[in-house]
Amino acid sequence: MPLIVKDFSWEENESTLFLTVPLKGVKANKVDIFSSEEYIKVSYPPYIFECLLKCPVDDAQSSANVGNGTVVFKLKKKEQKVWGQLQSDDAGNKEVLRKKREEAQAEVQRRQQEEGKAKAEKKREEDRYALNQMMKLEDSERQRIEDIKQSERKAATDELERWKDEQRAEAEARKKHLLEQKRAENESKRIEERKKGKKANIFETEKGMPTRQTGRIEVSHTPRVFPTPVRESQAPMEEEWLKKQAEARRTVELSDADLSEEEKNPLWLRDKGNEFFKGGNYQAAVNAYTHAIRLSNKMPGLYSNRAACHLKLRNLIKCVEDCSKALDLLHPPVPQNAASRCRALVRRGTAFCQLEMYIEGLQDYEAGLKLDRDNKELQADAEKIREIIQGTVDR
Repeated sequence: MPLIVKDFSWEENESTLFLTVPLKGVKANKVDIFSSEEYIKVSYPPYIFECLLKCPVDDAQSSANVGNGTVVFKLKKKEQKVWGQLQSDDAGNKEVLRKKREEAQAEVQRRQQEEGKAKAEKKREEDRYALNQMMKLEDSERQRIEDIKQSERKAATDELERWKDEQRAEAEARKKHLLEQKRAENESKRIEERKKGKKANIFETEKGMPTRQTGRIEVSHTPRVFPTPVRESQAPMEEEWLKKQAEARRTVELSDADLSEEEKNPLWLRDKGNEFFKGGNYQAAVNAYTHAIRLSNKMPGLYSNRAACHLKLRNLIKCVEDCSKALDLLHPPVPQNAASRCRALVRRGTAFCQLEMYIEGLQDYEAGLKLDRDNKELQADAEKIREIIQGTVDR
């Protein structure tokens, strides 16, 4: 049976009421306080204090402080006036007190639920705001990266256009120079013919002048194309390789009036791409090789060189695809294309390793070593890949 606390004290003014409840030696952490607009309870076993207030107070603006052996309530009155007494006239009625206690508990639970819902809604709003901010940051970063890529593409395109303009200007200058030179030569010939009294028609001959005799000179040469000795076992493969090379030299005619004669030559475009690559302008080199492939898609060197550019730009999947295409075109395998096959295999193996596909990369390196057995650098790289696969090297 709890002991009812009666030695409490209180004081008031028109707006505030102060209530002090002694704890009687009970520790503060064992005190349970419950309050509403009309009901206050302080429980600290074996003691209990209950109070049914005379008038309602603003529970949201009221406070309770525990310390120095007391609980001090500071209650804000809803209606500013002096009560004259602390408790309601019905405080002694147990049925009324029980009903008020239940109403107070229900009101507190309702208020706690509303506060919980408000907190949950606030948290959802904060989460939505944080998500929106994150999406804005990601969009901004994505746009920044796209702007950088667009700027690089524009720079490469502008560089190619400037180079085209320079080539057109040089071609026009050469053409103009040749025309002037031809005109000067013709004028010089006419002057010389007039001096000698010759006829203007070069096909006419003077009477009594001997006519030029025609003849034929026989020239014989060896039909051997490859510098290596002839081997009957490799003759069919060499013949097939020569046919492929001849087919690769056939170009596609592009009806584009903006392209100069040089720009329709895949070999000239290949050399230009090589210059871009040496200068570190890998994207412009890719553009040059791609244009050359449009003209002649059977030249393995164009795919292998473009793969080297993709490797520099870390377009690893494209590098693998171009190397595979080059290896398909470097068939049949003859000694004349061994070096090209080795380069394509090593570039594809490097791309596989950067994609962390070390087994496929090692297979390409080992195939390259079969073509260039004395290459110490390839041997060292292949050994390092083996160690990575075996887990003996920190990746």
